[in-house]
Amino acid sequence: MVNIALWVVQGLLALVYLAAGGLKVVRSREQLVASGNFEWMKDSSEAGVKAVGLVEVLGALGVILPRLTGIAPMLTPIAAVGLVIVQIGALRVHLVRNERRPLPANVLLLLLLAAFAAVGRFLG
Repeated sequence: MVNIALWVVQGLLALVYLAAGGLKVVRSREQLVASGNFEWMKDSSEAGVKAVGLVEVLGALGVILPRLTGIAPMLTPIAAVGLVIVQIGALRVHLVRNERRPLPANVLLLLLLAAFAAVGRFLG
């Protein structure tokens, strides 16, 4: 049962991070800021936004592929820890900018889910 819950959480994390990271990789910073959902990017460089997007995409792949393929499965919980670190950074950025709207998703949905996946896969 725990294994099923871990796969569901890993799948959700992968979908969210592939979507969010993919947008940051393929769209310009200006396009993302204009959408109204990425206010923090106003203070970031184009390269910084692309780097965050790339880290998110790699984290999404890392949280699924190693365990799924059986190739270096220890990379799956390490990738989940990386996503926890990404979310801690996101929390810091939003708190410094006094942006409260993204905090529940950052903490509840992503940080706790990534921590659950990391701990569950390290122990299992």
